[in-house]
Amino acid sequence: METPTPRPAMPSIAIVTDNTLAAVGLTALIHTMMPHAEVRAYGSPAQLAADRPGRFAHYFVAVTAFMADAAFFRAEPHKTIVLVHGNDTGQLPAELHTLNVCQPEPQLVRDLLRLEQTGHGPHRAHASDVRPATGEAHPLTPREREVLTLIASGLLNKEIAARLNVGLTTVISHRKNLTEKLGIKNVSALTIYAVMHGLLKAEDI
Repeated sequence: METPTPRPAMPSIAIVTDNTLAAVGLTALIHTMMPHAEVRAYGSPAQLAADRPGRFAHYFVAVTAFMADAAFFRAEPHKTIVLVHGNDTGQLPAELHTLNVCQPEPQLVRDLLRLEQTGHGPHRAHASDVRPATGEAHPLTPREREVLTLIASGLLNKEIAARLNVGLTTVISHRKNLTEKLGIKNVSALTIYAVMHGLLKAEDI
């Protein structure tokens, strides 16, 4: 009798911010991308330091938290992603990754996916664990995969219909089938699914 292959450990991710809403929202997005990941939120670097910080694969850190313990986070540039408001990165070190949290959800999802796909330098951790591994055949038909790819690319129903040379009702029908098969309704989650299953590259969205 074969011994089942154990599931690889999913990455542990720390969010360091005193903004509870930001922490909750980011946690939800990360769990959509990596359902089995451990995500822990800390109100300050001191709280993080008290909870074995070295075990985390990534730190998502508010600017104020970064400034409060810059020496620690600068020593982990491939793990640290600083949460910024807008495109002004101020005096942050150039080697750090940043994530603009003041943007619509679809763009925020795209930026997160790009960070995941490009990794964080030579210390990228658990990259293969991000993609959901079901071991099953893809549940979508070739046309549904095509429609999903176009949805994730940001096209509207009428634009998808024109691209595929089909009627609008056909596209709507495919979208309905997609949501029923995948149990996913919003565009952001469909985008994550498409990238995580290799149907689309983050840089193409």
